[in-house]
Amino acid sequence: MHRRILLAALLLTTACGGGSGGAAGTIEYWLWDSAQQPGYQKCADAFQRQNPGLRIHISQYGWDDYWSKLTASFIADTAPDVFTDQLSKFPQFVDLQVLRPLDGLAPTSDIEDSDYQEGLAELWKGKDGKRYGSPKDWDTIAMFYDTAALRSAGIDPATLGELTWNPRDGGTFEKTVAHLTIDQNGVRGDEPGFDRTRVKTYGLAANGAGGDNWGQTQWSAFTGSAGWQAIDKNPWGTRFKLNEPVVQDTLSWYFGLVRKGYMASFAAIGGNNPITSDKQIQSGIAAMGLAGSWTISSFTKLTDAGGKKLDIGVAPTPIGPTGKRASMFNGLADSITTLSKQPENAAKWVKFMSGEQCQNIIGQSGVVFPARPAGTELAIQYNRNERKLDVSAFTDHIRNRTTFPLPVTSNAADVTALMRPALDAIFLGESPATSLTGLNQQLNELFEVAG
Repeated sequence: MHRRILLAALLLTTACGGGSGGAAGTIEYWLWDSAQQPGYQKCADAFQRQNPGLRIHISQYGWDDYWSKLTASFIADTAPDVFTDQLSKFPQFVDLQVLRPLDGLAPTSDIEDSDYQEGLAELWKGKDGKRYGSPKDWDTIAMFYDTAALRSAGIDPATLGELTWNPRDGGTFEKTVAHLTIDQNGVRGDEPGFDRTRVKTYGLAANGAGGDNWGQTQWSAFTGSAGWQAIDKNPWGTRFKLNEPVVQDTLSWYFGLVRKGYMASFAAIGGNNPITSDKQIQSGIAAMGLAGSWTISSFTKLTDAGGKKLDIGVAPTPIGPTGKRASMFNGLADSITTLSKQPENAAKWVKFMSGEQCQNIIGQSGVVFPARPAGTELAIQYNRNERKLDVSAFTDHIRNRTTFPLPVTSNAADVTALMRPALDAIFLGESPATSLTGLNQQLNELFEVAG
């Protein structure tokens, strides 16, 4: 807690003066996704044509460097005017008061929640009801698979859309994962003699323990379809529910797939520098893997050792004990820093990025699903026509209202700091899922102390 308070003091001190660097009329904009940079450069070019006196300078950094550089920039008075924000990071910036409310700036004062996918814009409002982020895209979770692996196992890809799971025996989902698993002797996971200690291909890729993102691409689809919610209200809840049997039973089953040899272990995915699920499928480490819609372009570029493009398909998340599927609903937005010396100009750029013209440019790139429905439709068309890929496994979650939002709370950095080692211990088999009861108490105490 003392470290968090000290950081807050440092950030709040620097937020009271100074400003971002850059020449007059140049809006500094930061993002982390290199795949999205070309699309936003096209948006910047269009914006500059419409605003001759303004220039957009885009800086792109990798995910890890991005957040450390951003934090350092607040301390050093070198923060950008505008940056791409993420829901898991956003609450801490709100707590530290380094984001400028968009409601008080003329260009962004008239942003309407109804312009975007239902429920998306509301997530970017603070406890004070003010808007601190303008939606730019959204994402859900689905299951990518190697069609060759399914064909070799005698599994019809169409059956993946009918899979069910439960925390007792894993249902048809676990049966399928087991059959797709193959040990070094060629024995499948559901056959006599299977050696779980010497696996060649796991039925399911692993994305780590999920302690830094509420299991978004790991276990959230399962806890969600079991009817569980992480906090008492979302956004800005203050009481956690990790002590409930439903989540502990679900995670006990989910991480139990590692012990059975059906899901890649901590060591198998590279330990502290994990191989991403797309690379696990590409290398033959795994046959299927849960991943977010922002990874579609990565999966569709996969090739085998000879350079031949892999045939990748997408299936929906399995149906859970509630009788429904589920996916975490997340997204990105653009935020303006309190250090910007030209907040009104910055707001013009933010409004443009969340507007129809830029959203359509991004949709036509096919990298992500834009926040506006029309942009989403363009992304669907791009995937269907250019990639020959059906992405309805992602978009059906929106159409069927089977999404739930990523938990948004205060003390976000402290929550992550407590969750990460606790979930890692369960993934590694060092602690049982019942240990989440102690974690839950620690998380609740964060808010009791703050109160």
